[in-house]
Amino acid sequence: MKLTLWTYEGPPHVGAMRVATGMEGLHYVLHAPQGDTYADLLFTMIERQAKRPPVTYTTFQARDLGGDTAELFKNAALQAYERFRPQALLVGASCTAELIQDDPGGLARALGLPIPVVAVELPAYQKKENWGSAETFYQLVRAFAQRSALREKAPNERPRCNILGPTALGFRHRDDVAEITGLLDRLGVDVNVTAPLRATPADLGRLGDADFNIVLYPETGMPAAQWLLRTFGQPLVKTVPIGIGATRDFIQEVAGLAGVDPAPLLDADESRLPWYSRSVDSTYLTGKRVFIFGDATHAVAAARIAREELGFTVVGLGTYSREFAREVRQAATQHNIEATITDDYLEVEAAITEAQPELVLGTQMERHIAKRLGLPCAVISAPVHVQDFPARYSPQMGFEGANVIFDTWVHPLMMGLEEHLLGMFRDDAEFKDEAGASHLGEAAALPDAAPVLAGEPALTWDQAAEKELKKIPFFVRGKARRNTERFAMDHGLAAVTLDTLYDAKAHYGR
Repeated sequence: MKLTLWTYEGPPHVGAMRVATGMEGLHYVLHAPQGDTYADLLFTMIERQAKRPPVTYTTFQARDLGGDTAELFKNAALQAYERFRPQALLVGASCTAELIQDDPGGLARALGLPIPVVAVELPAYQKKENWGSAETFYQLVRAFAQRSALREKAPNERPRCNILGPTALGFRHRDDVAEITGLLDRLGVDVNVTAPLRATPADLGRLGDADFNIVLYPETGMPAAQWLLRTFGQPLVKTVPIGIGATRDFIQEVAGLAGVDPAPLLDADESRLPWYSRSVDSTYLTGKRVFIFGDATHAVAAARIAREELGFTVVGLGTYSREFAREVRQAATQHNIEATITDDYLEVEAAITEAQPELVLGTQMERHIAKRLGLPCAVISAPVHVQDFPARYSPQMGFEGANVIFDTWVHPLMMGLEEHLLGMFRDDAEFKDEAGASHLGEAAALPDAAPVLAGEPALTWDQAAEKELKKIPFFVRGKARRNTERFAMDHGLAAVTLDTLYDAKAHYGR
C-alpha cells in the first residue's frame, strides 16, 4: 500500500454509493467507522445535489470493537428501513469494516424485512471505485431483472432500448442521458429504462422488456449488459457516442439493431464542430501536441476526436482504469505511442513533462499538473471537482456534446494567443518582458526561469542568448534553459552565448 496526496479512484464502496445515490427507492446501509462517512460531502458539495445521499452508516468507533458491532449494524438497518421505507435495501461494508467480517448481507437478511435485501461484497484492498460501481449495478440487475414475456408488437410500436451505466457523481452523466435520449427519439427508438441513474428497483425489473441495451459508460454498465445478453439474449450497443465520428457510428449501430433508417438523422447532423475545426480561426490548431489521460472511455474517445476531428497530434494517452488497459493500449498503437497505465499522478506528471504537449486533456489532477507546468488544460473525465458540474446544459455525447467539446478544448488554446501577442509587443512600453499568458496562472509568469541548485555556479547569459531563448515556446523554454546551462557547465563555460545555445540545441537534439 502506498500513501498518496491525490487518488483517481476511491475504494469500491464509493462506487456503490454512486449507484445507490443515482437511483430512487434504494437505500444503502454501510457498515463503516466514523472516518468512512463522507458520502454527504461528495454528493452535496462536489455534485451539488439538493438532497442527501440515501446512505446510512453504522459509524462504529474504536471502543465498539470490543463489543457487538454486528448488533450495531442490525440496529442501523432496522432504523433505515423504518425511517426511509425504501423499495429495497443495499448492504455492504467499507474498507475498514471489511476487516471485522461481520457479514452485513447475512445480518440484514436475518432481520426478516419485508423488502428485498441485496448484499455486495467489495474487496476494498484489491479493487477500486469504478469496479465497485460496476459490481454493485451488476448485483442489483441480477436481483431484480425479470425475463420479459414474449410480446407481440403493435403495427406502429417503436423499438425500445435500455440505457445502462450513468451514475451519480459521473462526469456530465445527467446531460449525456438527456442528449442521447433525445437523439434516440429522433431516430425512432424509445428508452425503456435508464439505469442506475434515476431508476428504481422496480424499473430494474422491467429491463427485460427492451429489445437491446446501450452501454453509455462501460466502466459501470458493461458487466450488467453482458449478463443481460447471456440471460435474456438482449444485444448491446458498444459504441460510445463521444465526438462526431463516434456519434454517427453509434446512430448506425443503433439503427441496425432497431431496424430503422438512420439517414434522416445523419443528414440532419447539426454539430458545428466540423465547420469550426476547418475554419480559418482554427487552422493554427492543426498539429498541436496533446496529452490525454482519464477513464478509459473518455480517454479513447478524446484521442479519436483529437486526431480525426481537430487535427491534433496525440503525444500521450493513458488511463487509471486498469480493467480497460488493453483497450487503451490498443488505441495508443494507432498513434504510435506507448499507453500510460497508472493510478499514480506523479507518474502522469512525469509523462506529461516528457511528452512536452501544448494541451493537456485529463481529470482534475491533470488540471493541477498542467497549471504548475504552465500548460493549457481541459477536463474530459472523472475525477472532477465542483466546477465540472455546471448548472448549464453541457453534455459530452451526441452532436451537441461535440459542440461542447470543441469549445472546452479549443478555448484554452485560443487564449494562448496572448503568448504570441506578448512576443510581438514585448518591447512596447506598456508591456513588461516577464509577462506570461494570464490564463496559465503563476506558472507562466516566468516560464524560462530555472532554479540554481546548491553547489552549482551561477551562469550568466549574454543579451543575444537571452533574446534567442525567448523565441522558444513558453512550454519548453524552462527545459531549454536547463539543458543549455548543463551543457555549458559540462564544458567548463562561465557564460552562455548565442553559440553556446546553438551548440546545446545540437547536442541534445541528436
